[in-house]
Amino acid sequence: MSGILDLLNSPIGKQIISGVSDQTGQPADKTGNLLSMAMPVLMGAMQRNASTPEGASGLLGALSSKHSGGILDNLGGLFNGGVEESVTNDGAGILGHILGGKQPVVENALSEKSGIDAGSVSQILKVAAPILMGVLGKQASQNNVSDANGLTSLLGGMLGGGSGSKEQSLIESFLDADGDGSILDDVAGMVLGGGSKKGGLGGLLGGLFGK
Repeated sequence: MSGILDLLNSPIGKQIISGVSDQTGQPADKTGNLLSMAMPVLMGAMQRNASTPEGASGLLGALSSKHSGGILDNLGGLFNGGVEESVTNDGAGILGHILGGKQPVVENALSEKSGIDAGSVSQILKVAAPILMGVLGKQASQNNVSDANGLTSLLGGMLGGGSGSKEQSLIESFLDADGDGSILDDVAGMVLGGGSKKGGLGGLLGGLFGK
């Protein structure tokens, strides 16, 4: 099972980056850089949500129905002529669910790190979130994921090698810098390099994934 950053480096990932770049008018290299930071953060937030029975049940339900992976089968159509409002509305709902009140903090922090204005970051994430759910849905179907344990394992694997790996523990520590269990607790300080982990998110993910 490939990780989410392997996906971004694949032909389908390059199509996603190109499409999102065209949609927002941002350079492809900046868009790709932003997505390589944002996707693991979103996936880590999903993993935290899935750690509760209610969260896991909700995510499994979404993956088996609305987000089964069909969006990936027609990326050309998705981006041709601009992404439909229904897709970005869906993305806004996903972001609100997994990030909650931390969403503006996350967007501002990613904006600072990527050099893309916060409004465009918000638009990029709204397009990226349904695609990420589609990737998860397709993986869940291929791996016959039907319960919370399977879901946690799937998310861990896509984050970078399953639970217990160095990447996993580092991203987890980034998501909850002060260890109180709050999703994305110190995200602004972490991403911008002002938190307890030296180098911020850019240094963290750069070190992990060789970017």
